[in-house]
Amino acid sequence: MMLKTMFSLLLLFFSAIAMGADYIQGEQLHMKSCTGCHDSALYTRDNRRVQSLPKLQSQVRFCKDNLGITWFDDEVDSVTLYLNNEFYKF
Repeated sequence: MMLKTMFSLLLLFFSAIAMGADYIQGEQLHMKSCTGCHDSALYTRDNRRVQSLPKLQSQVRFCKDNLGITWFDDEVDSVTLYLNNEFYKF
């Protein structure tokens, strides 16, 4: 189990680098565009909708599109990386 978790974290880290994801940029974009609707309780609640990293990225993209936010793919990746590192930990 521990090895699987470590492998998943390494895979996420290297995937984020390959995607051009930037943790600091993700944090800044989240603060600017997401905290008006979401606080940390949404991400940490027991019955949260998001249950995997692909679903997290899909949800970030869904929110972006519904609000008409003009983020590039790397910015979506950065927000996904930030949320995963801070709250979800997939």
